[in-house]
Amino acid sequence: MAYLNANIPVLYSQIRREYLYDLKEHHGEVEDCIIFGLTSISGSAILFHAIMENGAVFYRLPISAFIQRDFKPDKVPKYRLDELELWNCFSYYPAIICWDLIKGSNGKYRGKDKKWHKGKYLFTVDWAHPESNIVDTDHSEISHEHKCAHIIALDDGNYAAQPNNRCIWDLPSFTVKDEVPDWKVQTSDWSVEDTGKWKTEDTNKFFYDIEEKKND
Repeated sequence: MAYLNANIPVLYSQIRREYLYDLKEHHGEVEDCIIFGLTSISGSAILFHAIMENGAVFYRLPISAFIQRDFKPDKVPKYRLDELELWNCFSYYPAIICWDLIKGSNGKYRGKDKKWHKGKYLFTVDWAHPESNIVDTDHSEISHEHKCAHIIALDDGNYAAQPNNRCIWDLPSFTVKDEVPDWKVQTSDWSVEDTGKWKTEDTNKFFYDIEEKKND
C-alpha cells in the first residue's frame, strides 16, 4: 500500500489552464496533459499529478481541473468539485486497483442534483490504516463509514470520483435488473475468532483437533 502518493493508470487528458495559474487567469483555455499519479491526504479531496507537453509537472490538482482529451472545453459542463467527488480521502494510505470485471464498463452515478450521470469505469481508489502502532484517527476501517472512490470518465467529458453507494454498472450479460437496490449500510464487523466457543487442542500435532469450549 502506498503512503501519500500513488501511481495510477495514465490518463491522456486536458487540463483547464486556470488551475495552472491559481484560478486567476486563462479561464476557458486548456492544454494537453497526462495524469499519472495522485496524492491522498486525509480530509482533502483526491489530488492528481500531471505532466504537460513542455515537460513540466504540476502536482496536487483536484479532479475538476481535468477534462478528457477529445472534448472541446466549451462543450464540457463545469461542475463544482463536490459535485464530481462526493467524499474526501479517508487516510494517507491509498490503494489503487482496476477491477477486471468492470474495467472499461459503462455505468452511472447519482449526483447531488439527484440526476444520473453516465460514464465509463477507469479505476478505484480505496483506503486503509497501515498498522496498529500508528494512531488511527480516520474512518477507513469503520464498517459503516468506509467508502472507496471509483474514477469515472463521464460522457460529458468530465471525470468523477464516486463511492459504491452512488454507482450502478452495466454488464449486459449479467446486470439484467433495472433497479436501484434498497440495501442497508453495513454495520457488522466480521471475524471468525471472536465467538469464544472453541479452542485448539493442546498438542504438538501438525493436524491438531478443534475442541468446543465447555460451558462455565
